[in-house]
Amino acid sequence: MAIKKQIIYMMNKFLVLFLLGSTCAYGQRNFTIDETVYGPGKFAPKTLTAQKWMYTEDAFTHLDSTYQNLVIRTAKSNWVPQNLITLDQLQSAITSVLPNEKIELKYIPLNHSWTGDHILSFPVQSARHSYVIDYNTKSQKATLKSSTPSGVSNTEYGNDGSRIAYLVGNNIEIIDPNGQKIQVTKDTIDGIVNGSDYTHRQEFGINKGMWWSPDNKKLLYYRKDETMVSKYPLPQWGSRVASIKDIRYPMAGMKSEEVSLVIFDTDKHEYITLQTGEPNEQYLTIATWDPTGQFIYVGVLNRGQDHLKLNQYNANTGAFVKTLFEEKSSTWVEPQHPLTFLPQNNTQFLYQTDKDGYNQLYLYNTDGTLIRHLGHQDIIVTDLKGFDAKNQKAYYIGASKNGLERHLFVVELKSGKTTQLTTSNGIHQASVSSSGNYILDQYSNLNTPNIIQIIHTKDRKEMPIIKADNPFVGKINLPHIEFKEFISPDGKTPLNARITYPQNFDKTKKYPVMVYLYGGSHAQLVTDRWLGGVGYFDLYMAQNGYLVFTLDNRGSDARGRDFTRITHRNLGGAEMEDQLKGIEYLKSLPYVDTDNMGIFGWSYGGYMATSFMTKHNETFKAAVAGGPVIDWKYYEVMYGERYMDTPQENPEGYTKTSLLNKVDRLKGSLLIIHGAQDPVVVQQHSMGFIEKCIKAGKQVDYFLYPSHEHNVGGKDRIHLYEKIAKYFDLHLK
Repeated sequence: MAIKKQIIYMMNKFLVLFLLGSTCAYGQRNFTIDETVYGPGKFAPKTLTAQKWMYTEDAFTHLDSTYQNLVIRTAKSNWVPQNLITLDQLQSAITSVLPNEKIELKYIPLNHSWTGDHILSFPVQSARHSYVIDYNTKSQKATLKSSTPSGVSNTEYGNDGSRIAYLVGNNIEIIDPNGQKIQVTKDTIDGIVNGSDYTHRQEFGINKGMWWSPDNKKLLYYRKDETMVSKYPLPQWGSRVASIKDIRYPMAGMKSEEVSLVIFDTDKHEYITLQTGEPNEQYLTIATWDPTGQFIYVGVLNRGQDHLKLNQYNANTGAFVKTLFEEKSSTWVEPQHPLTFLPQNNTQFLYQTDKDGYNQLYLYNTDGTLIRHLGHQDIIVTDLKGFDAKNQKAYYIGASKNGLERHLFVVELKSGKTTQLTTSNGIHQASVSSSGNYILDQYSNLNTPNIIQIIHTKDRKEMPIIKADNPFVGKINLPHIEFKEFISPDGKTPLNARITYPQNFDKTKKYPVMVYLYGGSHAQLVTDRWLGGVGYFDLYMAQNGYLVFTLDNRGSDARGRDFTRITHRNLGGAEMEDQLKGIEYLKSLPYVDTDNMGIFGWSYGGYMATSFMTKHNETFKAAVAGGPVIDWKYYEVMYGERYMDTPQENPEGYTKTSLLNKVDRLKGSLLIIHGAQDPVVVQQHSMGFIEKCIKAGKQVDYFLYPSHEHNVGGKDRIHLYEKIAKYFDLHLK
């Protein structure tokens, strides 16, 4: 009997071990630290890649899962997929037009585009040149559209592709229709920069520094003179003896760059400078050619950023013609979008502004007359998508439901009547076919990974294309996520928040907390997209026993003018008040370990995290502040002065918001992380804070990434997240 019992015992033990082994091999698990960085690609919901409407057909294309075939779906075939172009066909096309180049495609280029009826344009790269090739899907013939040397930047193609402008260093070159090179600028002085999209540090919606005229014969470009701007040293640690790389960094209240707009005539080889007037320290924004090529419109914004003039200039002489209208504010005016002229209409354009509360569309005449406000309720226009075939309607994506959702809207230009075209809750990316008959709609929400569908605009009938399954099922333990809403201390403004609960959440237990925040302008962390927009590091921390909380305070994006302007001259004030409302809620929960709460943020979020450890030093036991702003007088002119004015104009505000004079109030464990090459929040911020801590006898932890700039990217980000996780585990568990 004893032997039999022993055999049964051993068999049962083997069975348990086998089942445990099966669970480990095939059951769900938590993220690894590597997957906090690579997880978004590894666990992406099923989708279609490179979706694009064809030029004039009710048909769209996308890549197949191998990226070896371009697939077409047409209304006539009821959107059934069919192969249109193979990788081998494109490879043959390249060989036919570039027989002397050795270019081997591994997949169909993602950044292809339909530029005409059955004309697919796609870029390829050799060791010596960059090319754009046009491929006719009907004739299956290819033509070489353009060629530029390798190593150039900021390539700007003419409207018909006949001319190409690009930068070599800080100078502009043009390739003309005959393949000849034209040297437009030849500046060699350090601090003279031509054609750069980094003009005004890419504020004011600037994403390019050169614009071709409608007839492709004239090039408008920025000429930036920053010779008078202070040089800022960034130590380089790669050589045996460290060296210095200087950048031009205009700090708030100090001398800023001087910018002009120049026209180069490719026929006459003549230069014309727009007469934008003085003072020289002003911002030239939303530059727009009119459809005739006779005029250029420029938003001229004063350095104080509270007075905008939309000016018209003669493109043949550079002379000022007139001011169409002015926009003033007691806080700031922030132009973000160039003018959009109505198709086949030289005298009417759409202008975007939040002057009446929400960024919306306004239809103007070129004499400066407001024809019609095309806004709808409290909808914020986030992306103008274009016009219908008859040019009677405009389409746009708009933020709704207090910024949580994005939907496609259509507005009738003559009446202003607006209709919402997408209805399912969530974040929609949608576009309309050239006929206006169909909408290609892709969306997700908190519990919906990804849906792609075709919507018929007449009867709103939906045709499903993709409905993705949850990619984590059977693989990864996914924590529970839910939205919360709080009312700001002003008693009226709703605030969006998100809670990610610990894995295997048990209300009878207590859990440490990690608050993740940003808090600054032009950013929104909580939206009704898949997983609520939560980051993989947040999920990792929740899987490891933390309750993770995020709140979008006043000052953040997609909520309108008043929601943002509350921060003027006092950054960190209203933002912290709002965050405290969320923290007050957390502390009321019986399962929150209020003695073990941490906070993490980067950049503006680093400023907020450090602020909490000084201004509200009883709130958190530990904090991690990445690339933190410490004192706004060390920040750059364009961003800093918009929100704070200059230190000379607002000395009380700069003193109040600085953390250098609050070091004596520092409590808890604070880890500051900075990139030694940071050109945005220069390392002087954190170094100044550390020095003050030493003098005050305050202990603080500091870690430097020697080769990184404002953030830590690539594989090194794994190191960053591991460091943060271990820091919180050390102090909160």
